[in-house]
Amino acid sequence: MGKFFAYILTPIFAFFFMLVLLVFQPIQWVCLNVFGYKAHSISVNYFNLFLIRCTHIIGTTYKFNNPHNLPTNRPLIIVSNHQSMYEISPISWWMRKHHPKFVSKKELGKGIPSVSYNLNHGGSVLIDRNDGKQAIKEIAKLGSYIEEHNRSAVIFPEGTRSRTGHPKKFQTMGLKILIKKAPSALIVPISVNDSWKMLRYGKFPNGLGSHITIDVHEPLEIEGDIDALIASVEKTVAEGVHSFKS
Repeated sequence: MGKFFAYILTPIFAFFFMLVLLVFQPIQWVCLNVFGYKAHSISVNYFNLFLIRCTHIIGTTYKFNNPHNLPTNRPLIIVSNHQSMYEISPISWWMRKHHPKFVSKKELGKGIPSVSYNLNHGGSVLIDRNDGKQAIKEIAKLGSYIEEHNRSAVIFPEGTRSRTGHPKKFQTMGLKILIKKAPSALIVPISVNDSWKMLRYGKFPNGLGSHITIDVHEPLEIEGDIDALIASVEKTVAEGVHSFKS
């Protein structure tokens, strides 16, 4: 029965989702080119809020748990597991005061209204997963950027999303580069749960009634052995993931 209603509600959700993408494309352009970075950042924040609101059509709810007073006067390296594209907007919205920038695959950099524009012009970087040198260069650029401007980088070290919710082994090179280029940053581990359920049937229809939780764990200073630090971050993120398909 749930899948039956999913076939009915998903096209409605998709219509409004695409409408938001189309409407915010010119809004972003005007904000950036007429008013500058600050206005563009605000437009992106509300773009992500509207995308979150669209997901309510298919019964998605969210809980964002952050008991920590994260500083805004130093960079952050946000390290999260990755279950679907639907965790991007809530991380962006609830972490908005830290100006999150993403390490994204290059395929997202063209053809997607609003999303591609923001990735190309908002400070995020696009990497070619088949070109290691290009990926290293772009991630290094992001690290230097957040170090200079006290902003945050969001990285999903699993590399690709987990379709079942099971945490994947971290690929650590990108994270090491961010740490090297942003030595004053705080490492902020995040665990996402149930985002994968929005794609439980594949690309169509969307799953109904997903309750996505995002837990922000205690931030860590960059100090001591870097491999041991990354292993600790990976363990923290993985232990916070408790909902997956068996």
